[in-house]
Amino acid sequence: MEGRRERKKAALRQHISDVATGLFVARGFDQVSVSEIAEAADVARPTVFAHFPRKEDLLFDQYPETEAEFVGAVLDRADGISAVRAIADRALFLASQESPPFLVRLRQEPFFRLVAESRALQARAREMAEQLEDAVAMAMEATGVRQPRLVAALTAAAYRTAHLQSVRRVLAGHDPVDHVFRVQAALRVVEQAVDNDPAFVG
Repeated sequence: MEGRRERKKAALRQHISDVATGLFVARGFDQVSVSEIAEAADVARPTVFAHFPRKEDLLFDQYPETEAEFVGAVLDRADGISAVRAIADRALFLASQESPPFLVRLRQEPFFRLVAESRALQARAREMAEQLEDAVAMAMEATGVRQPRLVAALTAAAYRTAHLQSVRRVLAGHDPVDHVFRVQAALRVVEQAVDNDPAFVG
């Protein structure tokens, strides 16, 4: 069970991120300094960096939980369930809980607009995507998936393609109500390819 100290630390981290996000939305990511964020959050500048090593991570504050969910889906899957199917099932469940990283909606337009308008945020997003793929590949390798690096790359590419299609719709002013279906369909293609190719199962 999470102790009081951990809860206070998590609450402070969330507070700093919320303040930063509000400033970014109001003024733009590149126009806001870490010092301004610290002042607005009523914390010292080093405190900000203690929780977020990079400025970009203030906006992508949910990445650690996202990685943990993907890796956990692979490591904790039941016998007979493929790694790709486990990820698809976890993504579907979290979308049903309206977890922001797994459910894209029109109301998230300010967030996606920030990323679209900042090269620094786009670069960090690509780095995190590569980091996530690597973490999933290691989990697949640890649980006996054949060609884990390739399967992880295919899974990540399918998920990212579906996600970006929904993001583009949001930026165009449309609510991607079919986002979950799009993600599931993309991952199903990977799952079927992996299950039916002797290179993966033989």
